[in-house]
Amino acid sequence: MTGHEKRIDESVSFVAVNIAVLTVSDSRTMADDKSGDLLAARVQGDGHNLADRALVTDDFTAITGQLSAWIDMPEIDVVISTGGTGLTGRDGTPEAFRAVFDKEIEGFGEIFRLVSFDKIGTSTIQSRAVGGVAKGTYLFALPGSSSACRDGWDEILRYQLDIRHKPCNFVEIMPRLRESADQRRV
Repeated sequence: MTGHEKRIDESVSFVAVNIAVLTVSDSRTMADDKSGDLLAARVQGDGHNLADRALVTDDFTAITGQLSAWIDMPEIDVVISTGGTGLTGRDGTPEAFRAVFDKEIEGFGEIFRLVSFDKIGTSTIQSRAVGGVAKGTYLFALPGSSSACRDGWDEILRYQLDIRHKPCNFVEIMPRLRESADQRRV
């Protein structure tokens, strides 16, 4: 038990959210996308709806294009990506995500690295996991390893995307986020 379980208020009804999973990779295909498969399974296993899934190359325009398409779809509440968060080559997922954010959720990357530190020590400093919100849609970028995706979902996102998690969670403020986004569009 991680301590999160004690913060689930069973008197509140679970609310499934619609989550899209994006894999950013120059070498993977849908046939061998273990991290994307893991996220999709975790999302559905915890009772949420897998709204869509895609794989794009580690290219700024490809990433921002897919994010923008999903952000404009009211039926998608959350996007979780895997891959492209490293320091080498074409790793550009954090820059692409930040380009579409209305607001960054700095605590997401900070907590991800804290969780990761317990498992891989100071190597976590190489993680550039980021989170934010755009037009009322939550966006989270995780590293490409299956263990990083497992940690990001199991230790952070499964709780923050559960309306029963107390004292607060991302789901309970979704209506206000959408309202704010709608007001900015007018």
